[in-house]
Amino acid sequence: MEETVEGYVEKIVYRNAENGYTVMTITSKESDEELTCVGTFTFVSEGEYLCMKGGYTAHPVYGEQFQVRSFEVKEPEDMLAMERYLSSGAIRGIGPALAARIVKKFKEDTFRIMEDEPERLAEIKGISEKMARDFAIQFEEKRGMRNAMLFLQQYGITNALAVKIYQRYGERMHEIIKENPYQLAEDIHGVGFKIADEIASKVGIGTDSDYRIRAGIMYILLQASGNGHVYLPLQELLYQTSVTLGVATELVEERLDDLRLARKVIYRQMGEEVAVYAANYYYLELNTARMLLDLNVSYDLPQRMLEDRLKQLQRNSRIELEAHQAEAVLMAAKSGVFILTGGPGTGKTTTINAIIDFFEAEGREILLAAPTGRAAKRMKETTGHEASTIHRLLELSKGIEDGAVARFERNEANPLETDALIIDEMSMVDIALMNALLRAVTVGTRVILVGDVNQLPSVGPGNVLHDLIASGAFPVVKLTKIFRQATESDIIVNAHKINAGEKIVLDNKSKDFFMLKRNDANVITGVLIALIRDKLPKYVNAESFDIQVLTPMRKGELGVERLNTVLQQYLNPPAPGKKEKEFRQMMFREGDKVMQVKNNYQLAWEVKSRYGITQDAGEGVFNGDTGIIRQINTFAEHMIIEFDEGRIVEYPFGQLEELELAYAITIHKSQGSEYPAVLLPILSGPRMLFNRNLLYTAVTRAKTCVTIVGSAEMVQTMIENENEQKRYSGLAICIEELKK
Repeated sequence: MEETVEGYVEKIVYRNAENGYTVMTITSKESDEELTCVGTFTFVSEGEYLCMKGGYTAHPVYGEQFQVRSFEVKEPEDMLAMERYLSSGAIRGIGPALAARIVKKFKEDTFRIMEDEPERLAEIKGISEKMARDFAIQFEEKRGMRNAMLFLQQYGITNALAVKIYQRYGERMHEIIKENPYQLAEDIHGVGFKIADEIASKVGIGTDSDYRIRAGIMYILLQASGNGHVYLPLQELLYQTSVTLGVATELVEERLDDLRLARKVIYRQMGEEVAVYAANYYYLELNTARMLLDLNVSYDLPQRMLEDRLKQLQRNSRIELEAHQAEAVLMAAKSGVFILTGGPGTGKTTTINAIIDFFEAEGREILLAAPTGRAAKRMKETTGHEASTIHRLLELSKGIEDGAVARFERNEANPLETDALIIDEMSMVDIALMNALLRAVTVGTRVILVGDVNQLPSVGPGNVLHDLIASGAFPVVKLTKIFRQATESDIIVNAHKINAGEKIVLDNKSKDFFMLKRNDANVITGVLIALIRDKLPKYVNAESFDIQVLTPMRKGELGVERLNTVLQQYLNPPAPGKKEKEFRQMMFREGDKVMQVKNNYQLAWEVKSRYGITQDAGEGVFNGDTGIIRQINTFAEHMIIEFDEGRIVEYPFGQLEELELAYAITIHKSQGSEYPAVLLPILSGPRMLFNRNLLYTAVTRAKTCVTIVGSAEMVQTMIENENEQKRYSGLAICIEELKK
């Protein structure tokens, strides 16, 4: 039976900004008793008067609560109610004493005065004309915000987005939504093309609307950047937009001309094709090329002197560098920008250490960084020098309003103070991060870029390492010799064979490279479970959660989505006291292994000691970071997740779309990571995806053991398949053009 409760909002105990779920205490007007109410509220403030309908429930921990199913905000009508509302803090700057004076002066007419004659508030001692205007604006905004949320709810817009929309447009919001809702996608992060298109269809805007086609073109370019492309060829952009929007190619061409005139897209001739860039990516690429060339100065140092110093360094360190390693050290000393590349076991780490020792012997300061926390940690362990993520090196700004765009404290105005900068795992660095890094580097700083060019390119747009080498503008040393110690590892030997297109031996006589032949997807899944849970942990001396399943695909029987569901069931099954949260057909459970799937520069993290004392803190959780769900709090509606290096992050339930299970991950997402053991389920799949590059990347993620489960024939087919998915990036051409 539905009941009605009326009262003043005494305290907002908890509110989820994304979905509006609120826990609050109210004071009943009749009895003055406090009652806890829970429900979804569009926008209410402490001190407001609500009429709510719902029913009483008994919470096992928090006792009796009133579950609100519907509510209405009522304007306070009597003097006591008005004073209570004004003194609640709902209007910034009005406290209890001032609220009492306002109501005493204007009595029942108080709210009408604030709305229609706000200048009269200045009649009260302590209120200036400026304060009176500010109070009136806030009073109107409260009402406007409520109305905005109710208006936007009919279009399926969440409360958090509704607040952003209202704050951006105010009352213009109604006009924009009715005339051009696609402007929301352009102006407000979180309102993408699909949401805007849904609103447009509800408003009655036609499918061939100019607004829609222009927004659709920008949407296709955005989708392309999500697939790693910096631009799209003109004909491909026209085709994709036409098919996606269901409109004629001629209409797309016309609107593309509009965007070109507005400088929102930029054309660039690349050989016989026209490349179409979203303007921001064009300038990212152009400025990156310019800064690299500015840094690319040659230092005229006597060769004999450098060689003598290198010999002395080798004697002191008791190491012997092979020819290419020695050349790399000398090139790093003589070059403004230098690239060191090579596969596993070719001595990249030894070379990096020699470069560090060489610079330190000259009294130079050096900074080390890598794209991910795991890669930075490994760099620190192998060099014995402090290393950080690139984001941390550049000091991610704490004042970021838009969680999708990174801003850094280190830039042209506040550059990094160092003589040399060494960046490892360069294949993972996308065009945006490269641009941000170079902005913080001054001419005269030596930049040493280290990576394996045969790895998959970055998850983000661009193909930076490949393009820098292809441009021919910078000195490059490629290490090719596999050292004796490395030849004892079949992981390393087979990785090089894969890269060279040679067949690998799969006879299971190896100690670290195995092939379990199975031809049924369900059987393969069962083998994976047995290996992770029972057999491999002792063999590689690691926890089962440290063993990683890598798969080429997201979909299919051996894709990420299905494998995660099955592996979770066996590796972290339901248990009494183990809390769960279902989100968009995915079940999260305490103890689950999860991955962040998009960059979020606003998420705060902290590292605590065993006694609960904060030892370190920062912001930013990045695409590919993995962690364990330590706690699910269904009352406060958040999860506590512990990421690598003990970073603790609180996720509101509204942000769970940024997470997915990580018992199995795509090979692409594994870049920059290293695992004690890697399991590769390989049976069948699209030729474009099942290629040499992908297999090479997967194998090189393993430290101690690789186990392939599936088809040996498909493994050999992947080795023979050199076709890589085309990635549209123009950095190499841009560098070549600027060099002329």
